[in-house]
Amino acid sequence: MTRWLLKRQAARVVLLSEDQRVLLIRSVDPADSSKAPWLEIPGGGIDPGETSEACVARELWEEAGIDQAEIGPVVWTQYVEFSFGGYDFEQDEVIHVAWSHQTEIRKPQGLEFLEALAFQGARWWTRQEVESSAEPFLPPVLPELIGTLFDGELPDPPLDITPAPEEKLS
Repeated sequence: MTRWLLKRQAARVVLLSEDQRVLLIRSVDPADSSKAPWLEIPGGGIDPGETSEACVARELWEEAGIDQAEIGPVVWTQYVEFSFGGYDFEQDEVIHVAWSHQTEIRKPQGLEFLEALAFQGARWWTRQEVESSAEPFLPPVLPELIGTLFDGELPDPPLDITPAPEEKLS
């Protein structure tokens, strides 16, 4: 069977609320029911001519109906290879931090077909919930690094959080 390889630039965002919570989306792979659900930060592919800041603002709207966020700097970068929805991806990502006082999560506003099939819901998580959870996260280091962002420590230059080859996302 032929598989498609998608190479792309992507942007994600760690969205923090005023009351020390982070927005996470629960997802599944609609093409592979053997994969366990995971929690991920919002984000997606950068459209042609789009900045990473515009991309994450668009993704927040599409994935959670959030249209009021102060997009901050890139705090992490990573290169990831993974399979999703029957496609293989090679993706260079920049990950911004952002803040919002808008905590009402609305119905997704424009998910693509595979995203809609993968979407299992979104909610705000406390720092303690993330740090103590055994759930799989994307990026995998989120529980280890989230505390520094909650504490206002923004790495400059951004940290490279590329997973080691043995940690390759499936």
